[in-house]
Amino acid sequence: MGGAFTAAPALALVLLVALSVVATANVGDSCSTAVDCGGGQWCFDCQPEFAGSSCVRSAATNPFQLTNNSLPFNKYAYLTTHNSFAIVGEPSHTGVPRITFDNQEDTVTDQLNNGVRALMLDTYDFKGDVWLCHSNGGKCNDFTAFEPALDTFKEIEAFLGANPSEIVTLILEDYVHAPNGLTNVFKASGLMKYWFPVSKMPQNGKDWPLVSDMVASNQRLLVFTSIRSKQATEGIAYQWNFMVENNYGDDGMDAGKCSNRAESAPLNDKTKSLVLVNYFPSVPVKVTACLQHSKSLTDMVNTCYGAAGNRWANFLAVDYYKRSDGGGAFQATDLLNGRLLCGCQDVKACSVRQETRHTCFLPPCASVVLDPGRDKRRS
Repeated sequence: MGGAFTAAPALALVLLVALSVVATANVGDSCSTAVDCGGGQWCFDCQPEFAGSSCVRSAATNPFQLTNNSLPFNKYAYLTTHNSFAIVGEPSHTGVPRITFDNQEDTVTDQLNNGVRALMLDTYDFKGDVWLCHSNGGKCNDFTAFEPALDTFKEIEAFLGANPSEIVTLILEDYVHAPNGLTNVFKASGLMKYWFPVSKMPQNGKDWPLVSDMVASNQRLLVFTSIRSKQATEGIAYQWNFMVENNYGDDGMDAGKCSNRAESAPLNDKTKSLVLVNYFPSVPVKVTACLQHSKSLTDMVNTCYGAAGNRWANFLAVDYYKRSDGGGAFQATDLLNGRLLCGCQDVKACSVRQETRHTCFLPPCASVVLDPGRDKRRS
């Protein structure tokens, strides 16, 4: 009996110390499991460049919550996953073993819960339906198919329903040619009630509606297609009418260079008010993704800023979005939002003073007065 009472305080002390370690864990600290890391982090070993596991970021900063959502949609940056559906370990839905690349490690639901706000999806006609597929030549095969698009769309619908202040963007590499094929799947998924209409999308480089207005009207799903004709036939926005985009694959990772992909207008064409920056290789490799999401990613963000006519990217697309040696794609998105919202290196340096006024507290920064549709920098 006495021994038990003696052990209890010691056990309590051990638990208190363990909890204090978790509470104070920082990005870069050594770890054995995720329990050793703080909120929004996971324990990861970025081999072969780095030795041992450390706490790295696993969740994005929400700029709507940190600052406000009263600015135009194009005044924010959104972490984007390339081939969001091509998930490691996704079981075959065709009965045939899959032989193709994967690009992500989390479910779409987990991606959204971790702060991803734009999804790149490849849509195909397949088995009399619309499927998400990782294929070539515009044809889906049993061994390259991932799942029916409806399944993923239902995940997105559930997220939007549970998070009424959030906006999700879908960027479709579209190979669906069945009449109204995509529209039918969007209707079946329940996503149409969140649809942001093409008629409200700005022309000639004007600002987008305020995020707060999009939320208030419940028009919180933006969808872009790579097929021009669908803007007229199905009311799905043709991507390159509204945004510019750099090269994808290896061409988009050439240090010091940032040029537009063939379908896009030049990056400095300011008649398109959204900017998409791709940063992923032609062949996805998990190990190298970790290294690519370190300094070279932020270097490319800065390179593309100049190429886009001194405009910061609104969408930053990556493979294996959680892999890094520290902040990775999350920190790069924080940089973009910091620059967009208050001229700072990190969105965490932005703090709301008034509805449209932001002050930076962490040097080196510039104060910014933001009016809808205009930003005026003050040194």
